[in-house]
Order: sequence, then structure tokens, then C-alpha cells
Amino acid sequence: MCLLFTLLLFLLYGTVPASGETRSFERCCCEQEQILQGPATWNAIGQTATRPTTGQQDRPPAKDVSILIDTTWRTLTVLFDGQPHRQYPVAVGKFETPTPLGDFRVVRKAMHWGTGFGSRWLGLDVPWGLYGIHGTNKPWAIGSYASHGCIRMHNRDVEELYPWVPVGAQVIIIGNPFTYREPPFRDLRRDFCGSDVMEVQRTLARLGLFKGRIDGTWRWDMEESVYRFRAMHNLSRDNVIDKPAYRALGF
Repeated sequence: MCLLFTLLLFLLYGTVPASGETRSFERCCCEQEQILQGPATWNAIGQTATRPTTGQQDRPPAKDVSILIDTTWRTLTVLFDGQPHRQYPVAVGKFETPTPLGDFRVVRKAMHWGTGFGSRWLGLDVPWGLYGIHGTNKPWAIGSYASHGCIRMHNRDVEELYPWVPVGAQVIIIGNPFTYREPPFRDLRRDFCGSDVMEVQRTLARLGLFKGRIDGTWRWDMEESVYRFRAMHNLSRDNVIDKPAYRALGF
């Protein structure tokens, strides 16, 4: 905890205790332990750590602004004309409620959208649910798998990002659709939805078996495709993507 307190003092005030103050500093550190573990500390560290350094000041947005989110490393990168401009730490969905993976667009923007969503909201056109990029009232969770699928940012970071990103901006979210969830490689059936369903739809479409919308939702048209695929690979007649079907699909 002393190391954390030292880091906090340095980040906030640009100074650390002199060597002659070590004993009193250690005592202070112990007395402040409960405070240091609170939300205010992590919020302060998060706000300071992402401030642009000298020579990295903001510049006017480029013609093309897009976002790349990596669910493995829990980072959000803003790209100006295809080049990285700024990267932020984020929290993404828990394995039980993973963040959708794919190529999406910003379809709505709002300020102070609701309790728990921080100060800014960027809604995405995920076809099977309501997901977005937003601030948080739990800054200590940034950098972890913590949400119900949305992408959480420090409020200061999302406020910086907000004016750069227009409605219609591309948001690409990457990760493994089959292992970034609990359970991994779950059995898929009728009415299931998610990034794993979308990837199966893409593969069936490449094989010429699926002609419907690739939207991550299993409907009747996907049902027929699965029956045909299983018959082609001598699998039991069933409306399920299970382990044998995953292997046959090449996953």
C-alpha cells in the first residue's frame, strides 16, 4: 500500500516524501489504507494516467474517426484516418455476459444517459441487444471483465472521446467468440444469440448453406442450414451446433 500511496502522491502532486520523512510517511500510509482502497483513489489514478503528455495535445478530428476495442487486452484505441491517435483502458463484459464481437456503428450519442452509465453514452447497432461505450461510477473496475457486455471507460476518458466520434463511426470489437464466454464453445440452438452464433452464420454462408441475415440470432432459416450441414458430415439429425459440429466447421 505504501508503494501505491507514493505513486498517488507523485501522480497528483509531482512529489514523494524525502528520505527523512520515511518513518512518518509509513505511519501515514498505514493510517490511510482504507482510503487508498476506495473508489476515489482508483478514479484519480485512472484520470491522471491517461492525460496526454507534452507534445501529445489534442488536435482537430480527422475526416475518418473509428474505434478498435480489444477484449483480450481490455483497451480502446481511437483511430484518425486509420492511424492510432489515443488508447484507453476499458472494462468489458464478464465471461457470463461477454461484449459483442464484430463490426458495428455508433447509432446514438447521449450525455448523462442514466445511473451507472457515467457522463457519456455511445450506443452501438448490435442486432441482438442494447450495448454501448459509456462512462462508469465504478472506476476501480476499469481494466477488468466486469460489465454486462458494454464497454466502460473512465468518465474523463469518455468525455474526451465523445466529441471526436460522430454518429455512424465504425467500431470494431475483436476477441475469440467461442472462448470469450462461459461456458466456452457452448451448444448453440434455436433462439440463441451472440457473437458465436454470428461466426457460425458466416461460416455456413461461406459454405453456401445459409442465405439469411448474418446478425447473430438463430432463427428458422439458420435451423434448416444446420440440419443440412450435419447431414453433409454424417452427424446425427439434430438442430444443434455441438462439439462434433464445431469440429466439422473447423473451429
